[in-house]
Amino acid sequence: MTTFFFYGTLRHLPLLEVVLGRRPETREAVLKGHAVKAVPGETYPTITAVPGAEAPGLLVSGLVPEDIARLDYYEGGHGYEARQVVVGGPWGAAAAQVYFPVYFPYVAGAPDAAPWSLAEWVAELGAVAVQAAHEVMARRGRYTAEAAGHMRPFFAARAWGRQHFGPDPIPQTLRSPRSLAEVDWQPIPGAYEGFFRLQPFRLSYDRFDGGRTGPLERECFIAWDVALVLPYDPVADTVLIIEQLRYGPIHRGDPSPWVLEPVAGVIDAGETPEEAALRETREEARIDVRRLIPAPKGYASPGYSTEYYHGFLALADLGAERSGMGGLAEENEDIRTHVVAFDRAMALVRSGEINALPLVMLLSWLAVEREGLRRNP
Repeated sequence: MTTFFFYGTLRHLPLLEVVLGRRPETREAVLKGHAVKAVPGETYPTITAVPGAEAPGLLVSGLVPEDIARLDYYEGGHGYEARQVVVGGPWGAAAAQVYFPVYFPYVAGAPDAAPWSLAEWVAELGAVAVQAAHEVMARRGRYTAEAAGHMRPFFAARAWGRQHFGPDPIPQTLRSPRSLAEVDWQPIPGAYEGFFRLQPFRLSYDRFDGGRTGPLERECFIAWDVALVLPYDPVADTVLIIEQLRYGPIHRGDPSPWVLEPVAGVIDAGETPEEAALRETREEARIDVRRLIPAPKGYASPGYSTEYYHGFLALADLGAERSGMGGLAEENEDIRTHVVAFDRAMALVRSGEINALPLVMLLSWLAVEREGLRRNP
């Protein structure tokens, strides 16, 4: 059997239990001559040799080959490798394996590297990491550790949206006052777990006519919370829209699969919708925003998907009509930007050339707010 010492996020027992698939034997320990520091721009820590320092952690003993395989799968996507060290505690000393970073060992040793706090990380992202780990481990045996690691930020974003942007209490003046508690539904094992997630479920509920529906078996597309942004220049009366190739039209057989859309992107774990809106506008449109104005938010397609849109108008200096390039090469984005007059954008809606409804929705909202924005730009 093997013993491991964990200094970072795997000190969080609920996360460790998901990765191992069981509750392990643990005790507190320290690794002398090492320090745990935050990785700049990331939520996880790294470890490096620092004379006189001590790295607190969790010692886990009794690990069998299947446990090691699960740990290697989970950590493999992060670029770590296991090395042997000696750790200690009030109980004495023990040899243990530790995952050391392969790609950024210099980060923690940098003079300005900040300490990393497990308590702060658990408070902000612990529950998100646990849910993301469920998704990572569900892909073991079908995806490499590297492939699952690349998808992990999207798993975390999905969990973040569910936990932090849950349904707001909204009026029920016209629709039924009934609640989710009156719907009998259960997930069915066997979800499709790829980059996307398709969850089968069974449900029954009371109908409007007094009868009972179900039990029915259906599937739901488990998606993300997304920021939608329409940049607008109230002085020039122009909007910025983006164009890119889209997979939905391809699979529908659309002869014109390049689509005009608003700026849009998944809200990353740790972000607010406003922060995501500003980030996506910089990345996709390459412009600076003067002010964000909340626009409608809601479900994209509530009949089969959890995807939820957070809409914004972004006041910016766009100037006259023009086209340009946008997007991030490292995210395989191939985006063309178009600055067009508002009236031309509405003409594109009427002609059907704009056929992405998120953009239609934001342009319609702008039509309502436009006069006031032009008076007070």
